[in-house]
Order: sequence, then C-alpha cells, then structure tokens
Amino acid sequence: MQPKAVARTQTPSFSPVLRAALIGLMALTLVVLQTVMAHAKPESLAPLAEKISPSVVNITTSTLVEGRTGPRGIVPEGSPFEDFFREFQDRNRGEDDTPAPRRSSALGSGFVISEDGYVVTNNHVIEGADEITIEFFSGKELVAKVIGTDPNTDIALLKVEADAPLPFVSFGDSDKARVGDWVIAMGNPLGQGFSVSAGIVSARNRALSGTYDDYIQTDAAINRGNSGGPLFNMDGAVIGVNTAILSPNGGSIGIGFSMAANVVTRVVDQLKEFGETRRGWLGVRIQDVTEDVADAMGLAKAAGALITDVPDGPAKEAGLKTGDVILSFDGVDVADTRGLVRQVGNSAVGATVRVKVLREGKSQTIAVVLGRREDSTSASASDEESQPDTPQSPEVSSLLGLTVTPLDDDMRQELGASNDIQGLAVTNVEEGSEAFEKGLRAGDIITEAGQQKIATIAELNARVDAARKAGRKSLLLLVRRAGDPRFVALTLDSE
Repeated sequence: MQPKAVARTQTPSFSPVLRAALIGLMALTLVVLQTVMAHAKPESLAPLAEKISPSVVNITTSTLVEGRTGPRGIVPEGSPFEDFFREFQDRNRGEDDTPAPRRSSALGSGFVISEDGYVVTNNHVIEGADEITIEFFSGKELVAKVIGTDPNTDIALLKVEADAPLPFVSFGDSDKARVGDWVIAMGNPLGQGFSVSAGIVSARNRALSGTYDDYIQTDAAINRGNSGGPLFNMDGAVIGVNTAILSPNGGSIGIGFSMAANVVTRVVDQLKEFGETRRGWLGVRIQDVTEDVADAMGLAKAAGALITDVPDGPAKEAGLKTGDVILSFDGVDVADTRGLVRQVGNSAVGATVRVKVLREGKSQTIAVVLGRREDSTSASASDEESQPDTPQSPEVSSLLGLTVTPLDDDMRQELGASNDIQGLAVTNVEEGSEAFEKGLRAGDIITEAGQQKIATIAELNARVDAARKAGRKSLLLLVRRAGDPRFVALTLDSE
C-alpha cells in the first residue's frame, strides 16, 4: 500500500536572535508612526506663533470729521426728546458757536512683507484716513503712508520708514491650500491687541460680491479689527488676507473669509510698481451659458461665456461679435463668466492673447491685444438689470408669453434706444409665463432670435419655425434693456 499523504500545519519557530530583531523592528515602526502623527498635528502652535508674530501689526487710523449739529448720540433720531435736547444744546452753545470738528478713530490689522517697511492691509481699514499709525509687536509705533489701494480686492499697500530692517513674512501659494489644512489668523480683534486664533480651511474659491473675488473660507476666529491681518499656513507663509465675516450678530460664528494670497500678490506687485492696478481688458459684455441657452444654441454642454455686446474696445477691433461663445482664453478653457473675468484681469495690459470662440456652430481662434480695464468706463463683466417705464404701445402679436410690436421712431425715443437699433419692442409679458419668470418685462427690445437679427413679427415667427424644424427645445433671444443686452432662452411649445 502507498502511504497516505498527510497535510500538516506547523508553527514556525524563530531563533532568539531573529525574535529580538522582529521586536526591535516593531518598536522602530511605532516610533516612526508617533513622529509622523506629531508632525501632522503639533502639540502646540506656540513656536510658530512666536516666529511670525513680530511681522504682524496693529493699524490705527484717524479721520477729521465735521462736528454734529444735532443731539445725535444722546437720544435716538425721531425720539420725542430730540427737540428738547437740541434746544438745550443751542442755548449752551450760543448763537455764534459752530460745532467743532472732531477726530474719528478706527482699528485694523496688517502685516509687514519686506524688511524696508512695506505693509499690507485692507483698503477699508485705511480708506479716507488722514493719519495712519502702525504699532508693532514690540510696542513701537511708526506713521505710515499709502502707496496704493485696490477697492476691487479690498487691498491696500502702506509704507513705513524704520531705522533698522523690519521682521517680515512671505506669501505662500494659496492654490496649494486644501480644505482641512490647519491655518492661523493673527491680528487685533475688537481692539484687544495682538491675538492668535487657529482653525482649518473650510472652503476654497468663495465669491462674495467683487469681480475678482477668490476667498479662502476658514473657521479660525475672525472678528472686527482682524481686517487686513494675515492668514498663515503651518509653514508660516501668508496664504490669505482676512477681509470679511459672515455673522448675524457682528461676532465670529466660524465663517470668515480671507482674500487668497495669489490674488493679493499680483495686486501688491502692481501697487508697488505703479501705485495703482493695471488689469487686462477684453472689452465684451458676457453672461453664463446655462443649460437652456446651450440647448437653444445646439451646444454639447453648458460651458463658456456668451458675448451679449461688443462695445468699442479691444474685442471689437479684433473682430469678436455678439453671440460668440468664448470657449478658451489664452489657452485656458473658460468654464463661466467669473473665471473669464478673473483670467482677463490677471493678464498683462498690451498682451496679445488667443481667444477661441464658437460662432455659428464653428470654432475659430482670434488674436486680441488687451487694453487696460481701469482706462475704460464701458468695461462690464455682466449685464446690469434696470426697469424702464412700460410703454403704452398697441398689441400686435403674442408669442412665447410676450406681446411684441416692431420698433418705430417714437418708441425708440421713449425707450432711449439709438436710431440704428432694429427689433421688436415688448409691450406686455404674461405673468406666470416662462418669459416673466426669466425677467423679461414690457419695454425690453428683442433684436435677435436664434442668433439672427430680426425687425418684424414675420422674422420672429420664421426663427421659431426654424428652431422647431431643427429639433431645438428652446429659442435664444437677444434682449436689450436700457441699452444693456443679455441672452434669454425660452422653451418652444410643441406643435
């Protein structure tokens, strides 16, 4: 008989030397893991705070204001005691006395960015100030002068003259900041003096109300007086300038906003060199390509910036037209109007850039020499809404929830339209219709339908029929209000 094979499980045996080596390796691994965890979350931020504190400053501004003539500050305006206190003040002041001017003070924060005394803060901290005093961490005070300001990003650059090189900090790459990264905010909250707060990056690329907004949101405590102070990463580099808070009570609720350092550095460099900003200017009015607009234009996706008007400027000289969709700018894809405006503004004045557009279903690239935005009063990132008076015009035709009639000279004058404007005037908009919900109102002027110029009811009907035959679900209209154009896509009813 053949002996049966038996499977056996044996426990490996280690020599004492090998066992000791394995235990040592496990101990070393544990030490390495503890070291990594310690670096990931330091036990104390004190060493970092001590390193960067000397570069952070308190800012005090003083402004001379005219004296008040009434009892403000004593009783509320409209109070029944207001007249009594006014008479009391008048008797004690005398007929020839005039209210004496007084000084108003405000507090803020800032930080030194060079050893020769350049200081960055918010524009709103020093706006309108007659005197600006910088207080350093050591308690030393110096008078500062304004080098330049940029209200669009709320950044100001100051300069102080010191006897010795000043401690300073450098800007970091804010684009590398990730949601969840640790950050430190420093400044002068509520006039309490130098203060440090810690938190994390809560969100990126926030926009509040400015054209060039790129805010880092943080839960590090930011209060009044922190404005203009730095937001540091764990390497001690400035990745933001603390600018605003979201708060129902005026205090920190953990939603603060710091202008991203990569925006600030470009502004600071220009203020230092020119004393003002010099942003690129394309010279178009634009709006986002929404899903319904994309469908009306036959686009594969809702992306890009739709040109609604081309006033005199670089774009017009280069040949860009109303109705073009800007797909890329200087080699970078355009996602929406906000991204395009920021990219154009960050471009050099006088630079020649390649703009890729979609026109009548075909893409083409056009070279544009950028102008300077600050030199143009007609530059606009998006349409401004206005509500002209409703004209009293006879009804002619109703379509898509709109009652329209061809423009005549009297209506052009009444609506403030130039003599060369051709189109249909909206005389009524059905309440509850899609057109009403999308903001169309009586007094609007429709100049294009389906990206073709129209001047008669027949031409509008023809564009509707053409869109239906092409299988489009909506029709794109170019609407002008008080001279400002915008595109609106209206759904076509099935026949």
